[in-house]
Amino acid sequence: MLVRLLYASRATPPMDEASLSAILKQSREHNPAEGITGLLCYADGIFMQVLEGGRDAINARYKRIVADSRHSDVILLSYEEVNEREFAGWSMGQVNLQRLNPGLVLKYSETGKLDPYRMSGKSLVALFHELMSSGAIVCS
Repeated sequence: MLVRLLYASRATPPMDEASLSAILKQSREHNPAEGITGLLCYADGIFMQVLEGGRDAINARYKRIVADSRHSDVILLSYEEVNEREFAGWSMGQVNLQRLNPGLVLKYSETGKLDPYRMSGKSLVALFHELMSSGAIVCS
């Protein structure tokens, strides 16, 4: 059974470019074997990630994230059974923040600032869809 999980967390400590690249590299190497696909966004010290795959694999991954000392204030924004993947093109895609339009964020959020703690999971997934359409995702 396929599921989609969306969470947010605060990085502890905040990530530099090298640390973020290492996380993405590790995800891209390990996710295919576990059947996990998804998308990661890191902005202002906050991770936002959507994961898709088998229920057991996604649950195990989320459990590791919650226990990981690099994450604090982990919040589950959405968890649902799905018929098909929406982010199947990436073992782990990344949002290119230089292409993030504040007007697009404002469409789904209270302000033009990307803050998943003040957004619904449904709104964040819709924003990720628009970012895919606009070419703002770095493919793996």
